[in-house]
Amino acid sequence: MRIAYLDCFAGISGDMFLGALLDAGVQPQVLHDAAAALNLGAHLKIETVDRSGISSTKVHVLEHSHLAEAISIEQGSFDSFQDQSAPADEPLQHEPETQHHHKTGHPHTHPAEDSHTHSHNSSHSHGRSLSVITNLIHSSTLKPDVKATASRIFDLLGYSEAKIHNVPVEQIHFHEVGAVDAIVDIVCAAAGIHELHVDAWFASPVNVGGGMVDCAHGRFPVPAPATADLLRGMPTYSADVQRELVTPTGAAILRALKPVFGPQPPMRVDSIGYGAGTRNPQGFPNVLRLSLGDQESPIAATDRVTVLETAIDDLSPQILAHVTESALAQGALDVMSTSVQMKKGRLGTLITILTDESHAPALERLLLRETSTLGVRIRQDRRSCLDRTHTPVQTPYGEIRIKIGSREGEELNAAPEFEDCRAAASKHEVPVKQVMQSAISAYLNSKAN
Repeated sequence: MRIAYLDCFAGISGDMFLGALLDAGVQPQVLHDAAAALNLGAHLKIETVDRSGISSTKVHVLEHSHLAEAISIEQGSFDSFQDQSAPADEPLQHEPETQHHHKTGHPHTHPAEDSHTHSHNSSHSHGRSLSVITNLIHSSTLKPDVKATASRIFDLLGYSEAKIHNVPVEQIHFHEVGAVDAIVDIVCAAAGIHELHVDAWFASPVNVGGGMVDCAHGRFPVPAPATADLLRGMPTYSADVQRELVTPTGAAILRALKPVFGPQPPMRVDSIGYGAGTRNPQGFPNVLRLSLGDQESPIAATDRVTVLETAIDDLSPQILAHVTESALAQGALDVMSTSVQMKKGRLGTLITILTDESHAPALERLLLRETSTLGVRIRQDRRSCLDRTHTPVQTPYGEIRIKIGSREGEELNAAPEFEDCRAAASKHEVPVKQVMQSAISAYLNSKAN
């Protein structure tokens, strides 16, 4: 099984993620094509830089109409890479042109408050709404799966901002993450994610840094409100530097990936990429490391699994959905909810979580803290799993991946990936079942030939 592992010891941002993708082997043309597909007059500048002695890839987003200005600004930032006198609340890294003063979703920001951004953003001082950005993505020539992932990342940003400001998501207008460079960052990240064809993502706990940041409503401790909300349920810590290490875009990308958090799983690494942040502080490698390879002992082949169960008859469906999402973010292999009849004839819900032994304590605490249960049953079960691989097939609706289950080289199951089929069905305006049938037919024909 093809897997990816993110080392977030220096946090994560959009430009760091792009740099790591490229350094790990994603072809630059993939990102150039994604940026061009948006028709925003922007292009990427890619270079190799040094971060505390580590060669890494830095990505800049430049707009054609302001190329000279952007180059001048960029040169100024390079001149200050080694400057250690910056205030403690300045982000250690940021997506280009944004400065991360965290007015990303504030719906009533006065234009004067955007004076810290570069002049080419002045036409968007009121920001772009979520619907405007979504329409921009869906009207482009991007692949359906890239559109879906990019839209998902912006949805996560939008709903976090709406929650923080207590306004409907339709009223949210993005400022920094609605700028051209941030839109390109997110769309290119989505394109790179799908280009890797990774079956599962894993990540270390996330270093959020420390200190204070300036937000629309004053100074907040790191992480800023939008970032903190996006990091809910993920293991985080603060260490090494008193600077902001995680940006809202970086947190949203991480949340969209839904990685399993913990130590690097057993894997045969064949590619490693380092994505550079903007600054280069002494003694602290400001990079995001991405390792790609094949899982040596896939989760699918694990013969023992930890099962946590509890039955509840007074839990709100909204809380149940929250618990399910949080459990998956904290390393659950699967979460199931079953309707059951409890004592006194009450209808209830049986929550069952499957996980490995290392994640069980955190998930046990999640059930005790977030639900109304007074106890959790924990046991070890033996399970038999097939090895899983993917193979693409060509259909009249585009490329569809087929998930194959096998044991000792013998193929036992094959089924099209539903998300691929759904995206293709939406693009061609046909029933999903029609795409699925076409994919199965194409796969059977390929085997027969």
